[in-house]
Amino acid sequence: MEQNIKVATVSQINGYIKKILDSNIILNNIWIKGEISNCKLHYSGHLYLTLKDEGSVLKAVMFKGANKDLSFKPEDGMKVLARGRISAYESGGVYQLYIEEMIPDGVGALYVAYEQLKAKLASEGLFDERFKKAIPKYPEKIGVVTAATGAAVRDIIHVITRRFPYAEIILYPSLVQGPEAAANIAAAIEYFNNANMVDTLIVGRGGGSIEDLWAFNEEIVARAVFASKIPVISAVGHETDFTITDFVADLRAPTPSAAAELSVPSQIELMNRIRTMEGKISFDIAKRLEREAIRLKNIKLKNPHEKIQDYSITLDNRIKQLSSNFMMNLMRKKEILGSICGKLDAMSPLSVMSRGYAIPIDASGNIIKTAKALKSGTNFTLKLSDGEKECIAK
Repeated sequence: MEQNIKVATVSQINGYIKKILDSNIILNNIWIKGEISNCKLHYSGHLYLTLKDEGSVLKAVMFKGANKDLSFKPEDGMKVLARGRISAYESGGVYQLYIEEMIPDGVGALYVAYEQLKAKLASEGLFDERFKKAIPKYPEKIGVVTAATGAAVRDIIHVITRRFPYAEIILYPSLVQGPEAAANIAAAIEYFNNANMVDTLIVGRGGGSIEDLWAFNEEIVARAVFASKIPVISAVGHETDFTITDFVADLRAPTPSAAAELSVPSQIELMNRIRTMEGKISFDIAKRLEREAIRLKNIKLKNPHEKIQDYSITLDNRIKQLSSNFMMNLMRKKEILGSICGKLDAMSPLSVMSRGYAIPIDASGNIIKTAKALKSGTNFTLKLSDGEKECIAK
């Protein structure tokens, strides 16, 4: 054997392969479609399985922290979409998929698109609480973007009319399902914002499958909701349904009926609150009157003449104080006035002329400032401190 041949250990090779896999951006976060086989739940809570298709198999593991939130039970033969990273298990000398998320295949592409858009918009800050607008407590007009017919619009109108009949409901009939629905919903939100006619917007529809609700997962709708100057309440589906619109909206309601309740106060609750306040005010007034009556009874007027004398002395003292304050204030004002008059007098043209100066004025009444302006034979007036004289320039 040659002396210069480099020899690596098995651990070094496995470690080197692991580094290569871990540094690959694509393999660090990838969705893989396959069929489950050899699925075993270890007593530690970790899930070990193999994903396979017609031509290959891929070992996989899903640790307890990731699989505890699965909404289904993985079983052999089940087709799934798994998201995770490809890395090497050095001790075993094999590469495998470390699964972080797994869903049954069927929802598939839509779910992946949903998660990708959700991550994108979240990174841009569209879900941040700091952008959420407060819902008006006592709206005069409420805009509703939903289908013109169906349970959703009926429920919204019924609840608002029952709870707070003083609010006017303005409906923008919109498609809420199908390829044109998203653009329709976005246009409705934009219309209300341009018209500036409502205080609150309710945007939503009744429940359905992920395909039925998909318009509310479209980016165009999410951005229209985020850009809305009018506070938006999302009302999509049932309690368990969450769409991208729910995350962007200023307030998420689990159902259209709940959105209607959140948009207006209850007139019954308001009346009860007013009655409670009236009762409290009446009670406070009665207690105050009672205290004042007791106080008046306890006032002892043994010598009214003496009290009148005390009040008279107090009044005299206050009059003297007011008079003194008035005179001092008057003197300060006189000093200020004298100072201002002196300044005005110093600046007055008459004061200047009294010192031997005169002002030449032309026939138009304008002051002649230079000798060049006076041509020979020109008539002008010479204004002096004690009168005027007509002159002719030579």
